[in-house]
Amino acid sequence: MAMTLAEVRSRLVANPAEVFETQANVNLYKSPNAESLVTQAAAGRQFAIETAPEAAESNDQALWIRLCEDDYPGWLLASDLAKVAIASPKGSAAAMPVEGRAEIEARLPKVLAFVQTALMTPNEYLWGGTVAPHYDCSGLMQAAFWSEGVWLPRDAYQQEAFLETLPVMVEALAAGDYSVLEAGDLVFFGTPERATHVGIYVGDGCYIHSSGKDMGRNGIAVDRLTPDAAAPTVSRRYFETFRGAGRVVQSYRGGQEFAARKA
Repeated sequence: MAMTLAEVRSRLVANPAEVFETQANVNLYKSPNAESLVTQAAAGRQFAIETAPEAAESNDQALWIRLCEDDYPGWLLASDLAKVAIASPKGSAAAMPVEGRAEIEARLPKVLAFVQTALMTPNEYLWGGTVAPHYDCSGLMQAAFWSEGVWLPRDAYQQEAFLETLPVMVEALAAGDYSVLEAGDLVFFGTPERATHVGIYVGDGCYIHSSGKDMGRNGIAVDRLTPDAAAPTVSRRYFETFRGAGRVVQSYRGGQEFAARKA
């Protein structure tokens, strides 16, 4: 039976460390009135309910939550509580991240297969999207690695900071030297101050990413790390904002605060 907002709050009074789990895909929003999508939580994601920001605690439309696996916050609509259950004390299989580069490397073929499948599936760019078929750039990366039990932070700038930085030189890429990169590495774009876009390297100078209309696409596509005038305009535009690359060597240990609450 679905829980009501009042029942959830009542449980939290008795057990402030309560952790919940999604039974189906749900959306998280910027505000309790579903003003703007900020992220999505696939079935099996766990979350805890936080003290709402500002003076929104008393609203009867949504709960302010934080996803355990990547510490990402957002508003969960009360109408979506039908898709939520109390998490098992032992946690779910999805809540146990893969550890170590060797194991991650062994799973990269399936991570790459995930993005290839996403590429071949009709899709559009969706800001906040982490659930098939519509993704934003970092949402696609997170979903692909999550599918193989590897946790990544949510946003592009967070992913860039978390990964092992690779010594990739723009000059080398411009000359067609991609030797530093391996399939499964992530490539980042943006401003000098911050990464705003990310893709996954698939070999031969190419990467797969979900790109918005403002850069000339609307969804998942293959582009190339090159300034070559013969390359697609989108490739050249992204290359102009290339920041660097990183390698996934560990799973993000999100939810440590919530694990401590449950201990």
